[in-house]
Amino acid sequence: MLRLVRDYDEVEIDDVQADNEEQLDRHGQLVEAELQDGEVDNDTPSTASDSAVDLSVLEALLLGTHHPLTAARLAELMDQPGTKSIRKSVQQLNEQYEQTARSFRIEQVAGGYQIVTLPQFGEYLKKLHQKEIDAKLSKAALETLAIIAYKQPILRADLEAIRGVACGETIRSLMEKHLVKIAGRAEEPGRPILYGTTKRFLEVFGLNNLRDLPRAEGLPAPK
Repeated sequence: MLRLVRDYDEVEIDDVQADNEEQLDRHGQLVEAELQDGEVDNDTPSTASDSAVDLSVLEALLLGTHHPLTAARLAELMDQPGTKSIRKSVQQLNEQYEQTARSFRIEQVAGGYQIVTLPQFGEYLKKLHQKEIDAKLSKAALETLAIIAYKQPILRADLEAIRGVACGETIRSLMEKHLVKIAGRAEEPGRPILYGTTKRFLEVFGLNNLRDLPRAEGLPAPK
């Protein structure tokens, strides 16, 4: 009885001849290379069954997903018999990106491959995504934010009395965008929460402080 044990696999063979032991060990190496989606196993011999990988298809698959794709999954999608050709193709694409000074590379993320931008472009992307978040404020959110800005610190009950509708969900959304914060608790039974605006609110609307808010008729100057 010959037993080959891996960390992830166990193979048992009865009456294996000596000349088959080398093939069995090679099989174990190939399985290990498949499951470890990290480094390329340069010691794994190429097989005649490996077919050429269409780099444009590989690139399209990586661009078309929001999650990392393992080499095994890419090989399955591209009808490749193994993962070595996928890894080599990833290297080729990265070489092309580097030679043409592209702003992105294919990196290994969470056990798979994903196209990511280079770190030096992080500040620009941060501005882009923050503008997208800010642009998603609904009319209800803007109304709620304006009332909080002028009347802060303000109770949710007072806010809802002014708007005439429930504002709990809108307040939560504004807090997730870091535009509204808990400013304390009122000195009354139950100690209800008081809401106010954040420093991020000033940044988004280009204000130095709350006194720079436009004067609105009927509303006192913000403190």
